[in-house]
Amino acid sequence: MLTTIYIAPYLMYMRNSFMVSRLLVLLLFVSFSFSAKSQLQETFSHNGEFGFSVGLGHYFGDLDPNVALDHSKIAFGVFYSKQFGNYVSLKASVNYAALGYSDAYSKNLWQKQRNLSFDSDVWEFSLSGNFNFFKFYPEIAVFRFTPYISLGIGAMTFNPYASMSGNTYFLRSMKTEGQSSPYSNVALVAPLGMGVKYNVSDNVNVFAELIYRFTSTGYLDDVYGVYADPSAKNFPNDASLHLQDRSYQYGIFHKAGEQRGNSRNDSYATFQVGLSFNIEGYHCPMKPLLY
Repeated sequence: MLTTIYIAPYLMYMRNSFMVSRLLVLLLFVSFSFSAKSQLQETFSHNGEFGFSVGLGHYFGDLDPNVALDHSKIAFGVFYSKQFGNYVSLKASVNYAALGYSDAYSKNLWQKQRNLSFDSDVWEFSLSGNFNFFKFYPEIAVFRFTPYISLGIGAMTFNPYASMSGNTYFLRSMKTEGQSSPYSNVALVAPLGMGVKYNVSDNVNVFAELIYRFTSTGYLDDVYGVYADPSAKNFPNDASLHLQDRSYQYGIFHKAGEQRGNSRNDSYATFQVGLSFNIEGYHCPMKPLLY
């Protein structure tokens, strides 16, 4: 009985000591984990990315006034981005989009009888500022995903063309609205985008983004203003007269000054998915000088 009285407190002490030891080990492990993560964040530097993307491009303008998303075409691009802090980056990109549309796709009778169409290869160079909603550290699991938005400025080149009687004509040189000189095939663009990005390994990310471009031209589709006088000397040949007013195939001939386009600038958008590769750097945390 006396033995039990003396041993019980000792056993209680040993059990409490064991629990305290386990608690101390757990606290040390948690402290080390946070310390390691903090040190990694202090020493790891996400300097930027480079990559490529592929998807679809779609035009919006006189031939697609109802923003129909059918008949999209191929689009792709490459880019390089420089990271500034955890949230902001500057991206330089080169993109290609095959754009085109036709009045034949419309359910509107006036449009069908207008009977115009175009295709164009569009090349774009732009600079955009990107803003991440979350911190993005590719080597830390909890910071591997972020949505983002972007806004930029750039320039594009375009050259619309159409087929008639088995021949292909570049419409800009045809001066289809009786212009005294061809319109410029270079225009400004203002890309506005949003996307999501996920880091799948330390060096590789996947992303998906939708970018809408405002442009400074209404001639992306070669349609802008009114029908010109067929007797005007600005038309280079008979083909340009037929390309100006293709309603003749329905037995309709428009008079000079009648509406041909909506006199508004055109736009286009791309939806793309892609891969990017991280540009990483490391730096040593500054330590206090010891005297």
